[in-house]
Amino acid sequence: MKVLNFGSLNIDYVYNLDHIVRPGETITSKSLTIFPGGKGLNQSVALARAGAKVYHAGLIGKDGCFLKEVCAESGVCVDYINQIDTRTGNAIIQVTDCGQNSIVLYAGANRKNTKVFVDEVLEDFEEKDTLLLQNEVNLIDYLIEAGSEKGMTIMLNPSPYDKLLEQCDLSKVDVFIMNEVEGEQISGEKESEKILKFMRETYPNSKVVLTLGERGSIYNDKNHTYIQEIVPVQAVDTTAAGDTFTGYYIAAVIEGKSEHEALELAAKAAAIAVSRKGASGSIPVRSELDKLY
Repeated sequence: MKVLNFGSLNIDYVYNLDHIVRPGETITSKSLTIFPGGKGLNQSVALARAGAKVYHAGLIGKDGCFLKEVCAESGVCVDYINQIDTRTGNAIIQVTDCGQNSIVLYAGANRKNTKVFVDEVLEDFEEKDTLLLQNEVNLIDYLIEAGSEKGMTIMLNPSPYDKLLEQCDLSKVDVFIMNEVEGEQISGEKESEKILKFMRETYPNSKVVLTLGERGSIYNDKNHTYIQEIVPVQAVDTTAAGDTFTGYYIAAVIEGKSEHEALELAAKAAAIAVSRKGASGSIPVRSELDKLY
């Protein structure tokens, strides 16, 4: 079974600050570091480093050629990463000394996908293959429809949440992987129990993985609920925590591990990621988990 991640590829400009900039405020950063990033790229790298066979599809500009190299070096199949004239997507990321972050995205090439390109890529995938999506690329509605028609398992990380997602037929999503903020945006509820109740009632055939920051994560479907605590570490940079969790969780599920085992593996991987600076560079390889745990 193959995993196709049709997702974003970004150049991350990371500014280290004493605190997140407030409205109207100007402050000087302590440093600027440039990293490969994008939720799509990060999740593909996490999947590959977790041991999954993952194919990444997406678009970059001339300035983003190194992103394709980063994916390939991590074991991601890059045959479906194409270069166009538009500038590569990027992110302006503020990171504080205690590891909190704030992110501004510029979509760039990520929002230049065409239905022709989508169809060409999907031709190489089959029923029961997994299609992983985030909301940093365009045509999410079409990708969900086309992937569902082929019988692929649709996994959606609805981030960043916007009105475009409301145009999608989310009933065709097999697995939602989201944090509390995205859960509130979808459901209108703030408490995790109420978010999960809304999801069960609205999308009864879907599975939900809800991450809760320092309170761990919860898996829920119409028959089961599993709770996973975090693995305590000193957080340095939380930028890629969610993407690391997502990649390792999916890799574990594909391996045939139970939902509880998948949550535990994902929590361990995310703990390592937050103890390091950067996005894709902070994502551990599977052997590191075996040594530490």
